[in-house]
Amino acid sequence: MNNAKMWLVVKPTVGIPLFLGAVAVGSFAVHVAVLSNTTWVADFLSGKPIGSGAMASLVLPEVGAESASYLVPGSNNVLITMPDGTTAQAVLTLPQEMAALN
Repeated sequence: MNNAKMWLVVKPTVGIPLFLGAVAVGSFAVHVAVLSNTTWVADFLSGKPIGSGAMASLVLPEVGAESASYLVPGSNNVLITMPDGTTAQAVLTLPQEMAALN
């Protein structure tokens, strides 16, 4: 055991519950963060199809909302607004579909 001498300073009756408590608090914090920062977890837990929540959007802090990208629900199309105001449409393809095309 690498840290055997640690138990000369910290009693196991204090150290082990403290360690397990810290693991429990950390796990709880991660679960709260996932539940509060995602939309698909709520859909999954309520039995709805994943993706039926809010539309996905990516806005960089240094770029305004006018330059956001939006995923069209129910399709593989992504609408991209360029910084100069022009728009482009991208089609997302699954790796399996790409392998079938080659």
